[in-house]
Amino acid sequence: MALAKLLSAGLLGIEAYPVHVEVDLSYAVMPKWSTVGLAENAVRESKDRVIAALQNTGYPLPPRRITLNLAPADIKKSGTAFDLPIALGLLAAQGILKAESLKGRYFLGELSLNGQLRPVGGLLSVALMVRKQKSQELIIPQENLLETQELKGVRVLGAQDLPSVVEYLNQNKDLKTPQGLPTQTLNTKASYHPDFSQVRGQAHAKRALEIAASGLHNILMVGPPGTGKSLLASCLPSILPPMNFEEQLGSSRIYSLLGLLPPGLGLLKERPFRSPHHNISDAGLIGGGSHPRPGEVSLAHHGVLFLDELPEFRKNVLEALRQPLESGHVTIARALQSLTYPARFLLAAAMNPCPCGQLGNPKVECRCTPHSIQRYQSKLSGPLLDRMDLQLEVPSLDYEEISQSQLSENSKCIRQRVMRAWEIQQKRFQGTGLQSNAQMRPAEIEKYCTLGQEEKQLIKKAMEQWKLSARAYHRILKVARTIADLKQSEKINKLHLSEALNYRYLDKKNHHQGLIY
Repeated sequence: MALAKLLSAGLLGIEAYPVHVEVDLSYAVMPKWSTVGLAENAVRESKDRVIAALQNTGYPLPPRRITLNLAPADIKKSGTAFDLPIALGLLAAQGILKAESLKGRYFLGELSLNGQLRPVGGLLSVALMVRKQKSQELIIPQENLLETQELKGVRVLGAQDLPSVVEYLNQNKDLKTPQGLPTQTLNTKASYHPDFSQVRGQAHAKRALEIAASGLHNILMVGPPGTGKSLLASCLPSILPPMNFEEQLGSSRIYSLLGLLPPGLGLLKERPFRSPHHNISDAGLIGGGSHPRPGEVSLAHHGVLFLDELPEFRKNVLEALRQPLESGHVTIARALQSLTYPARFLLAAAMNPCPCGQLGNPKVECRCTPHSIQRYQSKLSGPLLDRMDLQLEVPSLDYEEISQSQLSENSKCIRQRVMRAWEIQQKRFQGTGLQSNAQMRPAEIEKYCTLGQEEKQLIKKAMEQWKLSARAYHRILKVARTIADLKQSEKINKLHLSEALNYRYLDKKNHHQGLIY
């Protein structure tokens, strides 16, 4: 009878936790393999992969009763990353590896039938956990090394196959470290593609997007087909400030978990831009499923989520957006556990004013009935529209605007103004946990969005005429604060507030009121 113990790791949402792998070999008349510790299918199937990998690499298993325990036993274990620690545990139980060589080391990796190590997801979160545990080493598949290249304070080694790990533990061979690996992650040059200079006309929309980027405000664009709404939204990441290291880690952990990090990249350097199709399910957008996974809102973390043809999304899908828009994270509750994924993103949305898209277009007659228009627009609930800080019309363009040869202002110039506004907000919210004006709570709004008597009368008139909610009132003040920051003004004046009120297009449209000044 022989027992071997070693360390691996599992994932709960985006967070990693230690898993103690215990392998027991005992004599038995009939060989048998038992796996305990709430192992799901992919973990139970590791039995066949591990046995074949050991046999094909010259480490045949004797006929024994094998008991494998994955502790803590009350948390479900999933994935294929336990293949490597299970194989090493079997070798240690037979005396091929010394027990001392396993101490203080974490092992993860999927095994092919010939003993090669295949990459697994979530290694970035595991490396952060190992660093916090102050353990000796983390040994992973070589293809995962790039993910940990820029992570300091943890020793990570990569192996190509099972024999190389065995030889390393027996002190007969060295393993590869992240240093010196070919990578593009050190390229920090700003990307401006697509660029705002490619957009013809639509100065009003560009100004609104600049405000949205400056304060991380959600934005909704309404206009006929072909007016450039999708192009405008795709340009939005080009004016957002570059991600700092913590933001890169936050976004990259989600992509690492799903195995979506681009080849040759360790960490994401550019802000994500996600644009799911309108037939997406609520689990696909928010996250979840029988085996919970992050959704599009988490993949857009620290970036932009663009929803084109907004009313075409199913109503339950849109309503599910309300919670992450407010909290910045998604919580998926199950009977045995609750998982949380980060989802702090800028929501950009676009829609037609009616089913045919031509309502209000002076060039094309609208063919929709009043009932069809009302039914189309009612797909967006009031609470969801309240969460859109900026609502604006994107009208159709004249020939002169489309055909103009002179390029408009490029993204680099706009980004410089945005970054100045961000710097003001960073100083303002230092030590509060907030990062942008859009995240302000009522206490911060009262402190930083004070109004004079004229401004109070102006917003009072708008509230009464447009029947605005308290949430809409607060969001108007947040936008006005951002406009004042772009002007580097300490106080919100009447011009700042008037511009913020002009970005409530649907509120004005629904109540048939013109602009107020």
